[in-house]
Amino acid sequence: MQIHVTDHDGVAVVALQGDAMGGPDGTALLERIRSLRADGQTRFVVDLDGVERMNSSGLGMLIGALTTVRNAGGQLVLANVHERVRQLLTVTQLMSVFSIHEGVDAAAASV
Repeated sequence: MQIHVTDHDGVAVVALQGDAMGGPDGTALLERIRSLRADGQTRFVVDLDGVERMNSSGLGMLIGALTTVRNAGGQLVLANVHERVRQLLTVTQLMSVFSIHEGVDAAAASV
């Protein structure tokens, strides 16, 4: 999985590309989030447009990112969640934990 970070009017957009299966990718995402937090960033959008498959470890990676950001007083929302990932969030009852938006613009405006 690849991680690309861009700025969208002061909001860090963390775009993920590839399958989100946790492991080293989860560690890389958390390290990137922590680094951005250390630089003062408090608002995050995780853009999942490039993620079509995710397993429970991938979900753990997202929960870890959300927890890290919230514990530091920030906000993290999801954008462009594909149907397969949305179904996984529904089955695991995590739809109510994450704020999910149809696009990066709407997600960035919400944080």
